[in-house]
Amino acid sequence: EKMISIGDDFWIENEQGQRMFKVNGKLLRVRDTLIFEDANGQELVHIQSRIVDIRDRVKLERKGGVSAVLIKDLINVIRDDFILKFDDGQEIHLTGNFLDHEYSFQKGRDKIGEASKKWFRIADVYGVQIEPGSDDIMLLAATVAMDQMSHDKGAVDV
Repeated sequence: EKMISIGDDFWIENEQGQRMFKVNGKLLRVRDTLIFEDANGQELVHIQSRIVDIRDRVKLERKGGVSAVLIKDLINVIRDDFILKFDDGQEIHLTGNFLDHEYSFQKGRDKIGEASKKWFRIADVYGVQIEPGSDDIMLLAATVAMDQMSHDKGAVDV
């Protein structure tokens, strides 16, 4: 298993192609660490996973807001699911095909977001659609964290 991550940076763009958020992969860290920033470089969410953990989990520490942990649901034997557990007790479930970037965000019975590659023809590019009123910052940060957990730990494809 990789002990030192070199880090990758990438941008998250809106529908018009404007750079809205930057994911900053920190260089030479013993843990997998990503910093989710706004376009001006202000840190919004610190995304960090421990190298050795009994279950896959990534901590999302939000600056000035409620933090959460993204946990791989080990109870579901049919497919991989993830649960985003907020410090205030709220839960959002991510279900679908994570390797192919086709999944949804569920809050209770309500679908509050979706990630899909079908909207794009470019390899390694996918979109995330989030319902108005949902916490777009944390859902995008969870998308980055889930991608890190589901794919090669050293690279995140968005």
